Amino acid sequence: MPLKRDDWMTCGSDAGQTKRLSRRDLLGGSGFHLASWTGLRSALADIAIAKNGAEPGHDILVSIFLRGGADGLNAVVPYFEDAYYRNRPNLSVPPPKAGGAHLLDLDGKFGFHPALAPLLPAFREGELAILHACGSQDGTRSHFEAMAAIERGLAYEGSGPTSGWIARHLASTQKESDSPLRAVAFGGTLPDSLRGARTAVALESLSDFRLDVPEEQQAHFHHVLGELYAGGKDEVLHAGGETLAVLDSLKKIDPKQYRPANGAKYPTSDLGQGLLQTSCLIRANLGLEVAALDRGGWDTHYAQGSTVGIFTLSLDDLAQSLAAFRQDMGQEMRRVTVVVMTEFGRRLAENAGLGTDHGRASFMMVLGGGAKGGHVYAKWPGLEPHQLDETGDLRVTTDYRDVLGEVLQSRMRNDHTPDVFVGYVPKPIGITTPLKA
Repeated sequence: MPLKRDDWMTCGSDAGQTKRLSRRDLLGGSGFHLASWTGLRSALADIAIAKNGAEPGHDILVSIFLRGGADGLNAVVPYFEDAYYRNRPNLSVPPPKAGGAHLLDLDGKFGFHPALAPLLPAFREGELAILHACGSQDGTRSHFEAMAAIERGLAYEGSGPTSGWIARHLASTQKESDSPLRAVAFGGTLPDSLRGARTAVALESLSDFRLDVPEEQQAHFHHVLGELYAGGKDEVLHAGGETLAVLDSLKKIDPKQYRPANGAKYPTSDLGQGLLQTSCLIRANLGLEVAALDRGGWDTHYAQGSTVGIFTLSLDDLAQSLAAFRQDMGQEMRRVTVVVMTEFGRRLAENAGLGTDHGRASFMMVLGGGAKGGHVYAKWPGLEPHQLDETGDLRVTTDYRDVLGEVLQSRMRNDHTPDVFVGYVPKPIGITTPLKA
């Protein structure tokens, strides 16, 4: 079941109560509340027993959703297309080596926006694969409809179940020993991709997992509870003692105390700090399998800019955050796969507000030790008028479910992808190296 903060210990701030605290108080709710004691042991105790130090037999999936419709044409630019420059006289990014800020060549046809420079080493070292002209079959150009379709693993909104694609992945691979921290979303609410997940939690910070008492009383409360549970053999005492042990483990991964490895420095943005906390959980070996993060601000109708401006700042945050995560994880990146996606791209032609309006196809990224990186994978449809869709947008030639499906099957060892993407059988693209049995 989803783990909420109420499943943890909470107490009042009256210090005087600590001296009179008894097991009866604890179970009766007088000044203290403990939930989820039904069953043989607490959910947190399962982590302490079954998960600490365990090495997963699959990758850890980190899903990053760029909300607002990220402009793939200015992120990964098809600079070989004259139509790109004709349609974006103010917003286009200068081709490679044109002087000043310019594109960073990837393969002789496509180039990175200069703000994505921190990701260039991962691309050149074969750990970053880029996909272009990707998307769903949703043609509404509505943020709500398009995001709902992708997060639920559908062709378009309303064409299948209301549960999320990650939730169905978790359901199709669940085991009795699964950790309550199997799936974590960093934010105030669970995203649609995790809707229906049995073991998933949304949190603003790992700091939420603690005894909810003033800092100066933490040690005293912990000591009192330790004495209450010491040597107990019944299920409540046993679970309580193990839960305290887990709280100790979680205290050690407080993001405020965490020191990234290899000199990595995360941005102070929500995305940067979310990835820092993801690294904390991975290193703690508490059973994390999926982390879901968001990054908003991609709806660039006005003043989008070319190599400076709103879009550039967003790309810079994305690139700096991902680069810091990769540097921090180091060799452990071999067991992590990061997937970056968005609900749709932008129109080819810039608008009168020096921005871009809602379009169709955009880009995706797959980062990790199992990625077949160093390539831009694209069934490129072209940007001339007869090659665009009926409204003048970049056509979708790669279904986003083919990307996600390959990652799940190849790196997450899920052989039930038709159950995850109901009514659709993903077609492998060849962007990942399958895990060995």
